[in-house]
Amino acid sequence: MHYRRYVAIGDSCAEGLDDPYPDGSGYRGWADLVAGELARVSPSLEYANLAVRGRRLDQILTEQVPNAVAHRPDLVTLFGGGNDVLQGRWRTTAESLDEIVTTMAGVAETVVLFTLPDIARLPGLGRLRPRVRRLNDLITETATKHGTLLIDVRDDEYCDDERLYGGDRLHLGPRGHHRVAAHVLTSLALTPDPAWLAPLPPAVREPVWRSAAQHWSWLRHHVYPAVHDTVRNKLIGRQPGDGLVAKRPDPAPVTPML
Repeated sequence: MHYRRYVAIGDSCAEGLDDPYPDGSGYRGWADLVAGELARVSPSLEYANLAVRGRRLDQILTEQVPNAVAHRPDLVTLFGGGNDVLQGRWRTTAESLDEIVTTMAGVAETVVLFTLPDIARLPGLGRLRPRVRRLNDLITETATKHGTLLIDVRDDEYCDDERLYGGDRLHLGPRGHHRVAAHVLTSLALTPDPAWLAPLPPAVREPVWRSAAQHWSWLRHHVYPAVHDTVRNKLIGRQPGDGLVAKRPDPAPVTPML
Protein backbone atom coordinates (compact mmCIF):
# COMPACT_ATOMS: atom_id res chain seq x y z
CA MET A 1 0.00 0.00 0.00
CA HIS A 2 1.21 3.50 -0.83
CA TYR A 3 0.98 6.20 1.82
CA ARG A 4 0.94 9.93 1.31
CA ARG A 5 1.63 11.16 4.84
CA TYR A 6 2.84 9.33 7.95
CA VAL A 7 2.66 10.78 11.48
CA ALA A 8 4.19 9.11 14.54
CA ILE A 9 2.93 10.07 18.00
CA GLY A 10 3.95 8.79 21.41
CA ASP A 11 6.75 8.80 23.94
CA SER A 12 10.50 8.16 23.98
CA CYS A 13 10.25 4.89 22.08
CA ALA A 14 8.46 6.60 19.20
CA GLU A 15 10.94 9.49 19.41
CA GLY A 16 13.79 7.04 18.90
CA LEU A 17 15.57 6.58 22.23
CA ASP A 18 18.04 4.87 22.47
CA ASP A 19 19.02 4.63 18.79
CA PRO A 20 21.22 7.59 17.84
CA TYR A 21 22.02 8.39 14.24
CA PRO A 22 25.58 7.35 13.37
CA ASP A 23 26.55 10.99 12.80
CA GLY A 24 25.27 12.00 16.24
CA SER A 25 22.61 14.32 14.81
CA GLY A 26 19.87 12.99 17.09
CA TYR A 27 17.80 9.89 17.68
CA ARG A 28 16.63 7.75 14.78
CA GLY A 29 14.43 4.91 16.04
CA TRP A 30 11.94 2.54 14.46
CA ALA A 31 9.58 5.27 13.20
CA ASP A 32 12.34 6.92 11.14
CA LEU A 33 13.32 3.50 9.83
CA VAL A 34 9.73 2.76 8.84
CA ALA A 35 9.41 6.13 7.11
CA GLY A 36 12.62 5.53 5.18
CA GLU A 37 11.40 2.16 3.95
CA LEU A 38 7.95 3.52 3.06
CA ALA A 39 9.65 6.18 0.94
CA ARG A 40 11.03 3.41 -1.25
CA VAL A 41 7.53 2.52 -2.46
CA SER A 42 6.00 5.97 -1.95
CA PRO A 43 8.64 8.51 -3.07
CA SER A 44 6.32 11.44 -2.36
CA LEU A 45 5.78 10.34 1.26
CA GLU A 46 5.86 13.05 3.92
CA TYR A 47 6.69 12.16 7.51
CA ALA A 48 6.24 13.93 10.85
CA ASN A 49 7.27 12.64 14.27
CA LEU A 50 5.49 14.43 17.12
CA ALA A 51 6.61 12.06 19.88
CA VAL A 52 8.31 13.48 22.98
CA ARG A 53 10.02 11.47 25.69
CA GLY A 54 8.34 11.24 29.08
CA ARG A 55 4.82 11.86 27.79
CA ARG A 56 1.84 9.97 29.22
CA LEU A 57 -1.22 9.11 27.16
CA ASP A 58 -3.21 12.07 28.51
CA GLN A 59 -0.38 14.39 27.45
CA ILE A 60 -0.13 12.75 24.03
CA LEU A 61 -3.86 13.37 23.63
CA THR A 62 -3.69 17.08 24.44
CA GLU A 63 -0.23 17.96 23.08
CA GLN A 64 0.24 15.77 20.00
CA VAL A 65 -3.12 14.63 18.67
CA PRO A 66 -4.39 18.09 17.61
CA ASN A 67 -1.28 18.63 15.49
CA ALA A 68 -1.46 15.09 14.14
CA VAL A 69 -5.06 15.67 13.04
CA ALA A 70 -4.10 18.96 11.40
CA HIS A 71 -1.48 17.14 9.31
CA ARG A 72 -4.21 14.91 7.80
CA PRO A 73 -2.16 11.68 7.74
CA ASP A 74 -3.25 8.44 6.14
CA LEU A 75 -0.91 6.43 8.41
CA VAL A 76 -0.51 6.97 12.17
CA THR A 77 1.51 5.00 14.71
CA LEU A 78 1.01 5.35 18.46
CA PHE A 79 3.57 3.96 20.87
CA GLY A 80 2.75 5.07 24.39
CA GLY A 81 1.67 4.06 27.87
CA GLY A 82 5.04 3.25 29.39
CA ASN A 83 5.12 6.47 31.37
CA ASP A 84 1.60 5.79 32.65
CA VAL A 85 2.97 2.52 34.01
CA LEU A 86 6.07 4.08 35.55
CA GLN A 87 4.17 6.97 37.12
CA GLY A 88 1.14 4.93 38.18
CA ARG A 89 -1.21 7.44 36.57
CA TRP A 90 -4.26 5.31 35.74
CA ARG A 91 -7.18 7.65 36.30
CA THR A 92 -7.40 8.80 32.69
CA THR A 93 -5.33 6.15 30.89
CA ALA A 94 -8.19 4.14 29.36
CA GLU A 95 -10.17 7.22 28.40
CA SER A 96 -7.13 8.94 26.88
CA LEU A 97 -6.14 5.90 24.85
CA ASP A 98 -9.65 5.42 23.50
CA GLU A 99 -9.99 9.09 22.58
CA ILE A 100 -6.60 9.13 20.84
CA VAL A 101 -7.46 6.10 18.73
CA THR A 102 -11.02 7.25 18.03
CA THR A 103 -9.73 10.61 16.83
CA MET A 104 -6.88 9.29 14.71
CA ALA A 105 -8.97 6.49 13.19
CA GLY A 106 -11.38 9.18 12.04
CA VAL A 107 -8.59 10.82 10.06
CA ALA A 108 -6.11 8.14 9.02
CA GLU A 109 -6.82 5.09 6.92
CA THR A 110 -4.32 3.03 8.92
CA VAL A 111 -3.59 3.28 12.65
CA VAL A 112 -0.96 1.08 14.33
CA LEU A 113 -0.81 0.40 18.08
CA PHE A 114 1.85 -1.42 20.10
CA THR A 115 1.91 -3.45 23.28
CA LEU A 116 4.80 -2.85 25.67
CA PRO A 117 7.65 -5.19 26.53
CA ASP A 118 7.88 -6.35 30.12
CA ILE A 119 9.77 -3.50 31.78
CA ALA A 120 9.11 -5.27 35.08
CA ARG A 121 11.94 -7.64 34.13
CA LEU A 122 14.39 -5.01 35.42
CA PRO A 123 15.66 -5.25 39.00
CA GLY A 124 13.45 -3.25 41.34
CA LEU A 125 10.56 -2.95 38.88
CA GLY A 126 8.90 -6.33 39.48
CA ARG A 127 6.03 -4.58 41.25
CA LEU A 128 5.10 -2.98 37.92
CA ARG A 129 4.27 -6.28 36.21
CA PRO A 130 0.51 -6.11 36.98
CA ARG A 131 0.45 -2.58 35.55
CA VAL A 132 2.21 -3.69 32.35
CA ARG A 133 -0.24 -6.55 31.89
CA ARG A 134 -3.18 -4.26 32.57
CA LEU A 135 -1.97 -1.73 30.02
CA ASN A 136 -1.25 -4.36 27.38
CA ASP A 137 -4.73 -5.82 27.85
CA LEU A 138 -6.16 -2.33 27.42
CA ILE A 139 -4.14 -1.68 24.26
CA THR A 140 -5.18 -5.03 22.80
CA GLU A 141 -8.84 -4.40 23.59
CA THR A 142 -8.65 -0.91 22.07
CA ALA A 143 -7.06 -2.22 18.88
CA THR A 144 -9.80 -4.83 18.55
CA LYS A 145 -12.54 -2.30 19.25
CA HIS A 146 -11.35 0.15 16.60
CA GLY A 147 -10.01 -2.36 14.08
CA THR A 148 -6.48 -0.97 14.13
CA LEU A 149 -3.30 -2.86 13.42
CA LEU A 150 -1.55 -4.16 16.54
CA ILE A 151 2.14 -4.90 16.92
CA ASP A 152 2.28 -7.25 19.89
CA VAL A 153 5.96 -7.10 20.75
CA ARG A 154 5.48 -10.05 23.08
CA ASP A 155 5.17 -12.26 20.01
CA ASP A 156 8.86 -11.66 19.26
CA GLU A 157 10.84 -14.38 20.99
CA TYR A 158 13.63 -11.89 21.69
CA CYS A 159 11.34 -9.25 23.19
CA ASP A 160 12.96 -9.40 26.62
CA ASP A 161 16.52 -10.06 25.44
CA GLU A 162 18.80 -7.41 26.93
CA ARG A 163 20.72 -7.19 23.66
CA LEU A 164 17.75 -5.36 22.12
CA TYR A 165 18.01 -2.56 24.66
CA GLY A 166 20.23 0.44 25.26
CA GLY A 167 22.49 1.16 28.18
CA ASP A 168 19.62 1.97 30.53
CA ARG A 169 18.06 -1.46 29.78
CA LEU A 170 14.69 0.29 29.43
CA HIS A 171 14.77 1.95 26.02
CA LEU A 172 15.37 -0.02 22.85
CA GLY A 173 18.83 0.13 21.35
CA PRO A 174 19.58 0.09 17.59
CA ARG A 175 18.99 -3.65 17.26
CA GLY A 176 15.64 -3.40 19.07
CA HIS A 177 14.45 -0.46 16.98
CA HIS A 178 15.26 -2.33 13.78
CA ARG A 179 13.20 -5.31 14.97
CA VAL A 180 10.21 -3.12 15.82
CA ALA A 181 10.49 -1.38 12.44
CA ALA A 182 10.51 -4.78 10.74
CA HIS A 183 7.32 -5.80 12.55
CA VAL A 184 5.61 -2.57 11.51
CA LEU A 185 6.61 -3.00 7.88
CA THR A 186 5.38 -6.59 7.91
CA SER A 187 2.01 -5.46 9.29
CA LEU A 188 1.79 -3.00 6.38
CA ALA A 189 2.37 -5.86 3.91
CA LEU A 190 5.92 -4.75 3.12
CA THR A 191 9.03 -6.91 3.27
CA PRO A 192 11.70 -5.64 5.68
CA ASP A 193 15.41 -6.27 5.41
CA PRO A 194 15.82 -9.89 6.64
CA ALA A 195 18.76 -8.79 8.79
CA TRP A 196 16.40 -6.71 10.91
CA LEU A 197 14.64 -9.85 12.13
CA ALA A 198 17.61 -12.20 12.11
CA PRO A 199 17.79 -14.61 15.07
CA LEU A 200 20.20 -13.52 17.76
CA PRO A 201 23.20 -15.74 18.45
CA PRO A 202 23.14 -17.71 21.70
CA ALA A 203 23.77 -15.43 24.65
CA VAL A 204 27.21 -15.71 26.22
CA ARG A 205 27.11 -16.33 29.94
CA GLU A 206 29.26 -13.67 31.57
CA PRO A 207 31.49 -14.41 34.56
CA VAL A 208 29.91 -13.44 37.86
CA TRP A 209 32.41 -10.65 38.45
CA ARG A 210 31.70 -9.08 35.06
CA SER A 211 27.93 -9.31 35.51
CA ALA A 212 28.29 -7.65 38.91
CA ALA A 213 30.43 -4.88 37.43
CA GLN A 214 27.93 -4.29 34.63
CA HIS A 215 25.08 -4.18 37.12
CA TRP A 216 26.89 -1.62 39.26
CA SER A 217 27.63 0.48 36.19
CA TRP A 218 23.94 0.37 35.24
CA LEU A 219 22.92 1.49 38.73
CA ARG A 220 25.48 4.27 38.81
CA HIS A 221 24.96 5.70 35.34
CA HIS A 222 21.25 5.12 34.79
CA VAL A 223 19.21 4.14 37.84
CA TYR A 224 20.57 6.60 40.41
CA PRO A 225 20.39 9.59 38.00
CA ALA A 226 16.83 8.59 37.05
CA VAL A 227 15.79 8.44 40.71
CA HIS A 228 17.45 11.82 41.33
CA ASP A 229 15.61 13.38 38.38
CA THR A 230 12.29 11.90 39.51
CA VAL A 231 12.63 13.34 43.01
CA ARG A 232 13.77 16.72 41.69
CA ASN A 233 10.90 16.90 39.21
CA LYS A 234 8.37 16.18 41.94
CA LEU A 235 9.85 18.89 44.16
CA ILE A 236 9.76 21.56 41.46
CA GLY A 237 6.55 20.41 39.78
CA ARG A 238 8.24 19.48 36.54
CA GLN A 239 7.18 16.67 34.19
CA PRO A 240 9.58 14.49 32.15
CA GLY A 241 9.82 15.94 28.67
CA ASP A 242 8.87 19.48 29.69
CA GLY A 243 10.58 22.03 27.48
CA LEU A 244 11.33 19.53 24.71
CA VAL A 245 9.88 19.80 21.23
CA ALA A 246 9.13 17.17 18.62
CA LYS A 247 12.04 16.30 16.35
CA ARG A 248 9.91 16.45 13.15
CA PRO A 249 6.92 18.68 13.99
CA ASP A 250 5.86 19.18 10.38
CA PRO A 251 5.45 16.68 7.54
CA ALA A 252 8.46 16.70 5.24
CA PRO A 253 9.82 14.46 2.47
CA VAL A 254 11.86 11.45 3.52
CA THR A 255 15.07 10.12 2.04
CA PRO A 256 14.63 6.40 1.26
CA MET A 257 16.78 4.03 3.29
CA LEU A 258 19.97 3.03 1.50
